[in-house]
Amino acid sequence: MMANATDPPGVRWHVADIADAVEAGLARRIDLDREAQAVHGIDVLDEVSLHPMLADAMETAGFGVHREVRYPAARPRRSRAEGRRCDLVLTPDGRPLQDPAAAATLFDDPEAVPLEEAFWLEVKVVAQFSERGANPSWSNELLGTVRKDIAKLRGDARIFHAGLLIVLWVERAEVAAHDFEVWQRHCLDQGLPISAPTERQFSLQDRVGNRHGVARIYPVHHA
Repeated sequence: MMANATDPPGVRWHVADIADAVEAGLARRIDLDREAQAVHGIDVLDEVSLHPMLADAMETAGFGVHREVRYPAARPRRSRAEGRRCDLVLTPDGRPLQDPAAAATLFDDPEAVPLEEAFWLEVKVVAQFSERGANPSWSNELLGTVRKDIAKLRGDARIFHAGLLIVLWVERAEVAAHDFEVWQRHCLDQGLPISAPTERQFSLQDRVGNRHGVARIYPVHHA
């Protein structure tokens, strides 16, 4: 079984709503590429290039979206340029994210959402095929790098709502299903606090070998 969640404070988040926004945004881009007969599809984009698209999708769905936000544990550092950052931080109803430094000052926005009540989302994108052919780092990218994001999310005492969005571009949906199961077993064997994912699937025009997209959001529980 997956790890059990504790009851976090504040806003109650529904991962299915976030997954629906991801599905709508990626499907919209796939349709646009198809209509434009684009030479390259969405599956050749790296995750950084995908962030603006995901942010737009979340905003369209009504979330407040805050990109490259410093983790709460990094806030004591004097320079805002220091410390690890989270790819996307979501707030409900388009609300701003609270700046702890502005708390109890004239600059404190009463509508702002505390860091503990926001949803912290790390993003990982892995393609089975690229413009150069089969991806030789496929397994390492999925099994190695992604686990580091879980460790970051679970290790911050002020993050209660978090998830890892993994988007796989694959030749067949069965490939994603198999490799996701392998990845889950590795995570659970290491005691990483993930719970059952919410999944969305897409069909792609085959340009480099990928015909399907599979997106999963794994909730990550508080340490």
